[in-house]
Amino acid sequence: MRLIVLRHGRTAWNVQGRLQGRVDIDLDPVGRREVSDWRCPEGWRDLPCWVSPLRRARQTADLLGRDDVRVAPELIEMDWGSFEGHRLVDLRVEHGADLATNEARGLDFRPPGGESPREVMARLVPWLRSRADGREGALVVTHKGVRRALLALASGWDMRGPPPFKVGNDAALELEVDVSGRPTVVGVVALRGCHA
Repeated sequence: MRLIVLRHGRTAWNVQGRLQGRVDIDLDPVGRREVSDWRCPEGWRDLPCWVSPLRRARQTADLLGRDDVRVAPELIEMDWGSFEGHRLVDLRVEHGADLATNEARGLDFRPPGGESPREVMARLVPWLRSRADGREGALVVTHKGVRRALLALASGWDMRGPPPFKVGNDAALELEVDVSGRPTVVGVVALRGCHA
């Protein structure tokens, strides 16, 4: 199964550098314009579209002309617990060495009251397995944390260093998922200037 994974468009909190997590924020006007300029390749148009339950993902799918979306709770953003609404730069000053030690844990980093990337991966695997029936691919509109978890699953990246592939906010991560639900990276596709 081919899986095309997009991150939602820009929000005001993205601009401010705030951790959004589960906070249900709309796209900002610039984000709406940017997504309106994205062009998915022709072969993706017929794929079923799955989205996170958060508005910013659904709004992104709407702007891509998808009115046939299916909501998957498993695609919701990582829970940032008490860090939600805060800027990482401020949290690093406030929590100092404790946060640095936590971040160095990679997949096992856990914000207070939140979930780790490893837990995000664990909730994604059953969904991937349920989708990997070989009959159809999927276009997925989700979040940065979910896309990073999928990249870690696909590549073995432990999140202790830079990711093995750079996937910009205006690009899609293309994965192949086998029948067991295991993804592998096919590539990264730019959505700007990519006309159907």
